[in-house]
Amino acid sequence: MPHSLHSRAVVVTGGFGVLGRALGQALVQAGARVALVGRGPAPADPVQGALALGGVDLGNAAAARAAVDEAARQFGRLDGLVNVAGGFEWEKMEGGSIDAWERMFQINVRTAVLASQAALPHLLAQGQGRIVNVGSAAAEHAGLGMGAYAASKSAVARLTEAMAEEFKDRGITVNAVLPSIIDTPANRADMPKADTGRWVTPQALASVVLFLLSDDAAPITGALVPVKGRT
Repeated sequence: MPHSLHSRAVVVTGGFGVLGRALGQALVQAGARVALVGRGPAPADPVQGALALGGVDLGNAAAARAAVDEAARQFGRLDGLVNVAGGFEWEKMEGGSIDAWERMFQINVRTAVLASQAALPHLLAQGQGRIVNVGSAAAEHAGLGMGAYAASKSAVARLTEAMAEEFKDRGITVNAVLPSIIDTPANRADMPKADTGRWVTPQALASVVLFLLSDDAAPITGALVPVKGRT
């Protein structure tokens, strides 16, 4: 694990899901101080060593700001943000609803924008920082029934590039990982016949995110890093 993460303070949104928890565990093991932020209540089995902030509607600007401010208050600083919060919805255009498109942009784009806006004052005060967005390989090519999801993840990619340009001379790097199918219980249940050995494990994806949070990644900003396993 990158030694440069020791004592760094990092907020992870969507922190109670499979990927969020894997990131939390990896960051704690790397010596970072971690706040896991989630919409639901804090889990009964929290990641040991991490701060759990539950009941946070990241689609609400005030709520997102309050959660990030609380993490920064408890840690005395903020060095990084990982935007994991998001969701997936499969729906064809024929017979589909515009509501699905609105939901995908609310869940995948709005949360990333508001969490980033909440974190930026703290990162700018430090004079350096890292933001890593979790996008999707679907941002590059949408499959059947994935129009709304892929469009929202494409927006996350453009958000990443725009923020990278805005803050590249102010010490803040902004990058995104673009995973293919992540090996989660939900995906296994939805695709019982799939070759899961070709998928990306949450732990493998977490390792890439930790690199982008580290000092070794200081020269990298605006990157959209494909993490596709063997899919």
